[in-house]
Amino acid sequence: MVVSRDKNPTAQETFMQMAQAAGLRGRLLVTVGLLILARLGVFIPVPGINRDEFARAIQNSPVIGFLDIFTGGGLSAVGIFALGIIPYINASIIMQLLTAAIPALENLQKNEGEAGRRKISQITRYVAAGWSVIQSLGITIGLLRPYALNYGPIFIAETTLALTAGSLFVMWLSELITERGIGNGASLLIFINIVAILPKTLGDTIEFAQAGGQENVGKVIILLLVFLVMIVGIVFVQEGTRRIPIISARRQVGKRLYRERTNYLPLRLNQGGVMPIIFASAVLILPGSLAGVANSGGEGFLANVGQVLTQVATYLSPNGPTPWLYVLIYLLLIVFFSYFYASLIVNPVDMSQNLKKMGASIPGIRPGRATSEYVEKVLNRLTFLGAIFLGLVAVVPTAVESATGVTTFQGLGATSLLILVGVAIDTAKQIQTYVISQRYEGMVKQ
Repeated sequence: MVVSRDKNPTAQETFMQMAQAAGLRGRLLVTVGLLILARLGVFIPVPGINRDEFARAIQNSPVIGFLDIFTGGGLSAVGIFALGIIPYINASIIMQLLTAAIPALENLQKNEGEAGRRKISQITRYVAAGWSVIQSLGITIGLLRPYALNYGPIFIAETTLALTAGSLFVMWLSELITERGIGNGASLLIFINIVAILPKTLGDTIEFAQAGGQENVGKVIILLLVFLVMIVGIVFVQEGTRRIPIISARRQVGKRLYRERTNYLPLRLNQGGVMPIIFASAVLILPGSLAGVANSGGEGFLANVGQVLTQVATYLSPNGPTPWLYVLIYLLLIVFFSYFYASLIVNPVDMSQNLKKMGASIPGIRPGRATSEYVEKVLNRLTFLGAIFLGLVAVVPTAVESATGVTTFQGLGATSLLILVGVAIDTAKQIQTYVISQRYEGMVKQ
């Protein structure tokens, strides 16, 4: 086997390990098998629903279109995996917020070690189960009721049970992938669901190009070039870090004196990843989803609320009468959630205390409060730059689509691009880490 002594394994070494190393090969096969199983469940239908009418009714729904990205078409097909991994992701977000707000959960995460993290994971599963029941019941009553062949208590119970069981099964698959496969299970499930809609998107784009001659071909090429530039930019920003130098003080252990060591503290340019865009998109589609629920409640107060929410949703739509208002609010929400999510991930005060405990400091900055203020200042600047980048990624493809008239890529927006690139980078890094560990094991045996 070809073994490189460089820091990162070569492509040849990586593929050789994937083919020959039993451990890595087994993990890859487990991952692929479980992903295939997750995709098969999308096409197992929930009984008792007129799918043709349902598909026509939701064809232009922005809410269903947004959620369908993460389920790989499972929601529009009303399969038993219609909810997919969405309840588990929602539960994880809720637990992150609660961990920052509730001292007991924060203590579990920071001070209880592996046992505390396992307990938080168990609580997350319970929250995901309860959220699955709520979402399944909401979809059954609020969305599927007009298309049920025999609507009643039995239909509600059976459909809610089927959707909840499917969501919990997908959650179990994601944890199996994380534990016994390669990569993060939840992220890979979203990744494969987005990839699943690519053939249809590309097919529609080719038909659009063939129908309009050279003019449409030029428009498609321009849009593809924009997507390519966005992908390259996402890679650079996802990998971009600010390295703050830190110096470890001298220390003596027994008769041995350890000299000062220079290291660095990495702060990512985009701390929140794709989450700010997801939160901002969810807020913008919330009035439309609430309007649908209110309008289905009949006449009276709910109907008036539904009309108001419908007007709000119209103005908050990219195709509405005021697209500039949509873009402005979208950018402001992305900036807000970028700072919000960065504050959850990085705590400058805790970072300063940890550096002080390790006997390390930033050159020219006094330990304690001055260090936390310095880290917070750097983090705010990085978060602002990352938020501006996320805003460009979210708005530019949509603006180019509107300018060129190519609407076949609407399912592959900024959120999808960030998820695809981010998950691909993280999974590739994990494979490289496994290859490096195998390399050093081989050196030890020699």
